[in-house]
Amino acid sequence: MTVDMTRYSRQILFPPIGKDGQARLQSSRIAIVGMGALGTALANHMVRAGVGYIRIIDRDFVEESNLQRQMLYDEMDAQNQLPKAIAAKEKLERINSSVTIEAHVTDLTWRNAEKLLSSVDLILDGTDNFSVRYLINDVSIKHQIPWIYGGAVSARGMTFTIRPGITPCLRCLFPDPPAPGSSETCDTAGVIGPVVQIVASFQATEALKLLIGATEALDPRMRHFELWDNHYIAMKVKAKSDCPVCKQQKYEFLEPAHPEEQAISLCGRQTIQISPADSLQMNLNQLAEKLEPVADIEKTPFLLRATIDPYRLVIFPDGRVLVQGTDDISIAKSLVAKYVGM
Repeated sequence: MTVDMTRYSRQILFPPIGKDGQARLQSSRIAIVGMGALGTALANHMVRAGVGYIRIIDRDFVEESNLQRQMLYDEMDAQNQLPKAIAAKEKLERINSSVTIEAHVTDLTWRNAEKLLSSVDLILDGTDNFSVRYLINDVSIKHQIPWIYGGAVSARGMTFTIRPGITPCLRCLFPDPPAPGSSETCDTAGVIGPVVQIVASFQATEALKLLIGATEALDPRMRHFELWDNHYIAMKVKAKSDCPVCKQQKYEFLEPAHPEEQAISLCGRQTIQISPADSLQMNLNQLAEKLEPVADIEKTPFLLRATIDPYRLVIFPDGRVLVQGTDDISIAKSLVAKYVGM
């Protein structure tokens, strides 16, 4: 496809980018993990900047409560219960049809992380939990791919650019995941839209620097913002001499964690995700017929919802099930075993 460079004229006029930098952007490949608030803002920036290939990965679907801060989505996406990756791809392709956008409606796990993340030039963090970030970090260090960490909750945000062999990695900064329930989330502490945009703008700017090779302009510090009380901190950080990842090359999060299905609590919102040990190919039409006598059924091309008061099961073709209405993993597993047969 012939690209009309007029759309990038103002970006090309910016001396650090210029024509050569724009050409580098158009030949670059990136992955964005998570298409929530940060992910949609990042994707918007990258597509408009003309990054040539963007792989987007998200396991969730659009809900009305997302619309306050997840700026690619609209009320119709929520009403149609579209997977975020699909809704984002449709919007982004209308923004810039010359960019190749590959959407994956899936959970990033040790089974697929290397396949999805090892063939790009840069990984951007739009996710909301540390388990996935540790997966990204392992792939980054193992395959020597830079990535940019970002997080936002309440009116606070944080970002850090990680370059394998040059900067500390995530495990240097956070050796262990936060204990379950110990961290604030958007669903427990809330979040305002402006902090999302600020964090994503810092991430996106660092991404542009990396992709055009302007490494001398990168910020080596971890940055933390608190917008409501007007605080900004840029902290120098050091690598840990005994870091299991960047010093010892142990990639624990890329190893099988359990021989059975995995159950995790999602973002403090009374939802448990049950993932099978191996990816499945579920017949959602057949399952819908099975559940119709005992549940209220809603089906889209991408998922099946079965409401069995006071719970709702959201079932995906790859065998993942979101059990909404409980934080109790044992209850969630019991419901899935009873109604889905996993």
